[in-house]
Amino acid sequence: MATKPPPAVEEFSPETLEKLAYSVVADIETMEPNDRNRLGYCVWTYLKDRKGTLEDAVRAAGSRTAMSEAEVIELIRKRLKEKGLGG
Repeated sequence: MATKPPPAVEEFSPETLEKLAYSVVADIETMEPNDRNRLGYCVWTYLKDRKGTLEDAVRAAGSRTAMSEAEVIELIRKRLKEKGLGG
């Protein structure tokens, strides 16, 4: 009986909304990696649907970060503007 290796992980191309959303939160210091993933997901859903505000998305993520919620929102907004996505 042989175990096969898992399939390779396909990365999103750099210009996709998913990759952009996760890249803007990539270096925000969180208590656990899943906090950052959840934050990236909520930013992605905000960018995809444009329902609510960025503040709502950050609040919905409930990520435990080393920064205040206001600082996280301002940082994400700044990075989104740098990438041409508004914020």
